[in-house]
Amino acid sequence: MDWAFVHKVWEKSISSNVGSGQPLKAALLLNYDPNAPSRLMSTIAEQEGIMADPTEMCELISFVRRNKLRTESFVIGQNQYLVTSIHESWFCARSMSTSKPAGEGAILMQTGAFFLIGLYDGSIGSASRAMVVLDQFSWQLNRRNH
Repeated sequence: MDWAFVHKVWEKSISSNVGSGQPLKAALLLNYDPNAPSRLMSTIAEQEGIMADPTEMCELISFVRRNKLRTESFVIGQNQYLVTSIHESWFCARSMSTSKPAGEGAILMQTGAFFLIGLYDGSIGSASRAMVVLDQFSWQLNRRNH
C-alpha cells in the first residue's frame, strides 16, 4: 500500500469533513487484515477528531473477528455502541451511553487492508452525510488498488 497516497486521500476526504458542523465528529483508519493471526495487533494508521486507545481498537477488531455483531456491544472512547444494521462490508451502530438528545452513531467499514470508522452526532440525516464521506474515501482507496 502506498502510504503517501493513503495519507493524501485521508487529508482530502476525511480530515476536511471532521469537526463542528461537518458530517463526522471523528474518524479512524485501522490497519486490518482479516486473514492475519489475531496476535498481530492492528495499528491506528490515521485518526482525526479523537485520540484513540490502541488497546481499545484491538478490542474492537476482536469484536469484529468474533462475528457477534448482533449479540455484543463495543466501545469507542466514552461511548458503548450497539449494532443496528449489518451490510456486506460495513455496519452501523448507535451509542447506548450518549447524553445527546439526537444521539450518536458509528459507521464501521472494511475496505481492503483497512478498517474505517466514522463517528457522528445525530440520527438518520447525519448518518447519511457521514456515509457519503466514508464511502467516497473507500472508493478512492479501492480505485487505486485495482
